[in-house]
Amino acid sequence: MTKHYDYDLIVIGSGPSGRRAAVQASKFGRSVLVVDRRGKVGGVSVHTGTIPSKTLRETVLNLTGWRERGIYGMNYRVKQNIDAQDLNMRLGKTLDDEVEVLEHQFLRNGVSVEYGSAKFVDAHTIEIENPAGGSRRVRGKAIVVAVGSAPHRPHNIPFDGTRVIDSDGMVNLDRIPRSLTVVGAGVIGIEYATIFSALDVRVTIIDQREHILDFIDREIVDDFIHQLRDQSVNFRLGGALESIAIEAGQPVAILEDGRRVRSDLLLYTGGRQGATGDLNLAAAGLEADERGRLEVDPITFQTKTPNIYATGDVIGFPALASTSMEQGRIAACHACEQPVPPAPKFFPYGIYSVPEISIVGITEEEARKKKIPYEAGVARFRETSRGQIMAETQGFLKIIVCLETHKLLGVHIVGEAATELIHIGQAVLNFGGSFEYFIEATFNYPTFAEAYKSAALDVWNRITPRHAGIGEPPAISPESSAPQRMKTKPH
Repeated sequence: MTKHYDYDLIVIGSGPSGRRAAVQASKFGRSVLVVDRRGKVGGVSVHTGTIPSKTLRETVLNLTGWRERGIYGMNYRVKQNIDAQDLNMRLGKTLDDEVEVLEHQFLRNGVSVEYGSAKFVDAHTIEIENPAGGSRRVRGKAIVVAVGSAPHRPHNIPFDGTRVIDSDGMVNLDRIPRSLTVVGAGVIGIEYATIFSALDVRVTIIDQREHILDFIDREIVDDFIHQLRDQSVNFRLGGALESIAIEAGQPVAILEDGRRVRSDLLLYTGGRQGATGDLNLAAAGLEADERGRLEVDPITFQTKTPNIYATGDVIGFPALASTSMEQGRIAACHACEQPVPPAPKFFPYGIYSVPEISIVGITEEEARKKKIPYEAGVARFRETSRGQIMAETQGFLKIIVCLETHKLLGVHIVGEAATELIHIGQAVLNFGGSFEYFIEATFNYPTFAEAYKSAALDVWNRITPRHAGIGEPPAISPESSAPQRMKTKPH
């Protein structure tokens, strides 16, 4: 007897992984339903996460004239008096445009969309409760859980939406605070801390760890912290938060070691939790961990219930919009019984702070731990012509190279356009290229991308014998033709 299904694929959630899964399945000619409880497509990424925070960052950098201060001085501003309305105007327009694009994408690909809260009835059936109070059940041959995540909100933190907030509250501010305390020096906390520091808000970052961003190359982090201290960002590291008190209308963070930090606004960023609480997972034979996350096969993204997949933030690390999209695509391919493309071995990680950080591949610390013979090359942005034009006095690009094979192992960038520049290194890594590629390639001039050539030449100068006329470096003058190929290579 043939089982009846209303849809070949049901996707719960319309964030990056959900929409990519839905569109991919539709490209295979499958019937697809997307269910979203928000009332607008886009998920957390569009409405409270990735897009709002990056829009806020760009708005702040533009209105403050941050990128031009190296030329015109720290007092330079495009707009003298910046308020929350200035920030919200651009944010609202960006989100509306993003939703419109996604709605059109679903429409032209024949993807059905229904708004409401979904919960499992069994492994193939979900019940959708619509905002008006009605409900209906639909059956899907395969189901993708792409519900995203929400800020972790411990019971001992006195969230009130005005003085003590989580990261969702940062996109709904009705005023710009004069001072801000950020509890948690993870990616989200660091991004918002630096964005508001660029607004000349006095910022203090609290974290119980002695070091921040442990997964980033240590030299990059050290330079990053130095730049933040130059921006008057204060750090209170190595002390756990004991409590938060409200004194004279202001939140006061009290640390276990007795230190106290007072500010107009306190942002608590204690990680995120998978938004699986209302899905009735047990009915589908599933169980989430203590942070609401689902365990999946890392190749197919199937849960332990074979016809149910999970993608995006709900499965945990790396919880990036970029990787989530790939997870959704791969899950849809497998669910539609199509060849499953392998996920790229190397993917970039971007932190949209001020300044930006982006990495791909392994760090120096990882190379040493794995006992890989390596050399590192560094190019300072201030040494590039583009850096001089933009008065970029800080920031650098570093490459890690294997001494035995000359293959590129990692790229690490801090500074202007880091999240854009990283893709050059990503491509060379995924194709197994050597660092000589950067020396022999021709880059537009003047650009920050030329830093790859400078960093590669830095490696070349460190590892190539320089005696008896052997190993003369290739020409790199921007006015010259393509650089000569190296005459010798180290063994």
